[in-house]
Amino acid sequence: MSDIRFRIAQSKDLPIITRIYNQAIQAQQTADTVLLTAEQRLPWFESHQDGKYPLYVVLQDDETIGYGTLSKYRGGRGALKGVVEVSYYLDQTAQGKGIGTTLLRFLLIVAKRLDFKHAYALLLDSNVESVGLLEKFGFVQWGHLPDIAEREGTTCGQLIYGLPLDH
Repeated sequence: MSDIRFRIAQSKDLPIITRIYNQAIQAQQTADTVLLTAEQRLPWFESHQDGKYPLYVVLQDDETIGYGTLSKYRGGRGALKGVVEVSYYLDQTAQGKGIGTTLLRFLLIVAKRLDFKHAYALLLDSNVESVGLLEKFGFVQWGHLPDIAEREGTTCGQLIYGLPLDH
């Protein structure tokens, strides 16, 4: 595996980030069903510019091949300020090469550095690759909402996986 680097996402990264997310939509790895434009993703992008909930791009040989975020959980509710959502997406050409492991490890280090106490991830129960990655890091299933996502005539559930971040 070539050298993998991370950096805070910049506005110039939004088109490639959107393209990677649209790949996940097409692969039915997310609950979104309609492809998005960079313009539609702008509010989401801007919500990750405050330093507390960063958005990183993954670079390999100076090419953006993925991204990861830390996001608020139930924003504005003070008792939950120690909880953060982790999300990660890789270009299809970068999947299955151990890069997701490197990305999730990095996001968890950042979450600890930012003093979060718990990390969680939401995913479709049909996304077995992501389940395996989370479990590799010690995430456990905190909840399951069965058959709530409808896609092309089929249903699947949504999983909540969580991990205490020992400091």
